[in-house]
Amino acid sequence: MKSNRRQFLKTTGLAGLGLTGIGSMVKGGNVAKTTKDKEMGLTGLAIAGARYDTLASLKVESSTVSERNHVQVFNMAGYAAPKISTVRLGIIGMGNRGTGNLNTILPIEGVEIKALCDIEIVRAERAAERARKAGHTPVIYAGSKDEWKKLCERPDIDLVMVTTPWYMHAEQAVYAMEQGKHVATAVPAAGTLKECWDLVETSERTKKHLYMLENIAFCEFQLLTLNMARKGFFGEVVHCEGAYNSSKMNNNFSRTMYWDMWWLRQYAWRKGNFYPTHGLGPVAQILNINRGDRLDYLVSVETDDFMMEKKARELAQSDDFFRPFVGKDFRGNMNVTTIRTKKGKTIMLQHDATSPTPESYIHGIYGTHGAALCYPEPSRISKGEHRWVSAEEFEKIKAQYTPVITPRMREWAKTSGHGGADIQEAWRLIDCLRNGFPLDMDVYDAAAWSSIVPLSEWSVNNRSNSVDIPDFTAGAWKTNPLNMDINLEKCGNTMIK
Repeated sequence: MKSNRRQFLKTTGLAGLGLTGIGSMVKGGNVAKTTKDKEMGLTGLAIAGARYDTLASLKVESSTVSERNHVQVFNMAGYAAPKISTVRLGIIGMGNRGTGNLNTILPIEGVEIKALCDIEIVRAERAAERARKAGHTPVIYAGSKDEWKKLCERPDIDLVMVTTPWYMHAEQAVYAMEQGKHVATAVPAAGTLKECWDLVETSERTKKHLYMLENIAFCEFQLLTLNMARKGFFGEVVHCEGAYNSSKMNNNFSRTMYWDMWWLRQYAWRKGNFYPTHGLGPVAQILNINRGDRLDYLVSVETDDFMMEKKARELAQSDDFFRPFVGKDFRGNMNVTTIRTKKGKTIMLQHDATSPTPESYIHGIYGTHGAALCYPEPSRISKGEHRWVSAEEFEKIKAQYTPVITPRMREWAKTSGHGGADIQEAWRLIDCLRNGFPLDMDVYDAAAWSSIVPLSEWSVNNRSNSVDIPDFTAGAWKTNPLNMDINLEKCGNTMIK
């Protein structure tokens, strides 16, 4: 997408990522150039990220975008779009996540399922049957890779939900906004810096919401600690930790779990933290990122791969399907990315979906007056004195700081995914759209949190050098209003059946 507001920088010489702070990425004028860069035919600093197209072939972007010339044409932070009494919904991608989101949203009033799309006809038909049983009459788009565009072009859709493989999210979200639709996309919202900027520019120009479905931000302990932080319990929060650690080896090597083995292909071709938002999203809210502070730069370190190539080699001995994965430089078991903010705070993110570890969304908050930590269970709170508070005191603190949304949604949350987070997020999204309220997360959150994908990859491929994180708000982070209305100060009367 061409724009006179942005500067396209070629990956030659010292161009590379198209970011400010080149000095933080190179030392003494020497450019780190990895074996992988050479294999991809790259020069200069490296690519901002690579993604697969719908045929799963690697596509390398040779140019990226600097934030220096970006002029914010409209500030989407705090934007309240016109009310939509009945939200007419179309969903692209009816795999695991898409089906789950459909089931979550069906009981919410004021929603009409207009269309469902998947490249596999059987999945689209199965989801449509589920919607019909709930009283909806969706049209099916399926069977070819461009059917999703027809869904976006329908004039009777207000909101497009994108739940395809994440390397498709940005392209589909941008197209939907161009067709006049609000968009809710699964995580991450983008895989390259160019895609991040495309989302920002398109949302600002069209005044259409780009909402990233970061459900972990609505988990009970994450909501509790957000309210505690806002009410000063922790004092000045100086450091946060987040993670998505969960063994996905069986899933990634399954021939039936993911369409076109897309997750395995990502692991075979990419480095870095390419699933950062479950850990980052909740702590970014606590640190008021894009609303008083912003992400400044990061460094990313990664172990070697000790399991995936070995697994591919073992499977290839009896199944030729896995032969193309033999000898690939798979992403390492554990990625650790450290981020510093403009106001001197730090964030540690982990991502390990390979090692045989129990699922962990590490949620650590450390301030000048107190701390909190979730995972491993049980959740804990500290008021200092080198100890966690007792179970009895924990419950007292919880009672004092539990935000309004938690008891309001408690009954519905009992049967919803991720401990009730899924229904709370979906309900808030629909209620805000129906009543013309600002959304709990906006396009700047989506872009900033998703930018960790390509930036951590660059850092890993360049001996963990630091790399700057763009300011997607064009300076508006200094005055943007808070979001995440967890005490429901702006709340409609949308019911759940």
